[in-house]
Amino acid sequence: MNPTIELLTSHRSIRKFKDQAIPRALFEQLIRAGQAAATSNHVQAYTIIHVVNPQNRQKIAELAGGQPYIASCSDFLVFCADMKRATEAAERAGADVARGMTEQLLVASIDTALMAQNVVVAAESEGLGICYIGGIRNNPQDVSELLNLPAHVYPVFGLCLGYPDQAPEVKPRLPLDAILKEDSYDDSRDQALVDNFDSEMRQYYQARTGSNKETTWSEQLKPLFTSKLRPHMKDFLNQRGFGVK
Repeated sequence: MNPTIELLTSHRSIRKFKDQAIPRALFEQLIRAGQAAATSNHVQAYTIIHVVNPQNRQKIAELAGGQPYIASCSDFLVFCADMKRATEAAERAGADVARGMTEQLLVASIDTALMAQNVVVAAESEGLGICYIGGIRNNPQDVSELLNLPAHVYPVFGLCLGYPDQAPEVKPRLPLDAILKEDSYDDSRDQALVDNFDSEMRQYYQARTGSNKETTWSEQLKPLFTSKLRPHMKDFLNQRGFGVK
């Protein structure tokens, strides 16, 4: 493997950080690397809120379900899907713009995710650790008010950045045959592949350093389809001006 592929395949989420600040010059380089990501029609439909105020970081940690590393990492970012800037620019250029289209929600969300992943890869290449925080969607309205987000902007996820103070094992991924299909969607082997993967994940959770537990991949999915459904997101996105047409 070349160094880039090796870096990508060694990713771990970091939840314990050293009390060491990321130099500002490096921090800005990471954001510029994020901006270099692919973007639909060059819209660049994202805005990043760098949350510096300690009280705000602590509040977000609580709103996200009690995740203390939001407050303890060197830098915490909230990545926002932003159609406000581009829509207003098109309007000033003379367009009779349509707001609230579902495609705009998709474009902005995808742009934001691509941009964030570029930041993550750049950060890890510099020896930094990261942790995505989807929990800010537990209370997206409160987060939006705290960060003064206008209409047509919504918080997609947060990101902790800092120097790692732990070295967790790399978490296994599904086998390639489960996610790579040839010509059409063939799931004839998926159950067997998932069963094998569940066995692998059980061994991983039993053997990993810290937070050992008796579970599988399938068992871990349950909250995603029960407690983490976040039914409030539909109304929230409609109120933000996304995905209503």
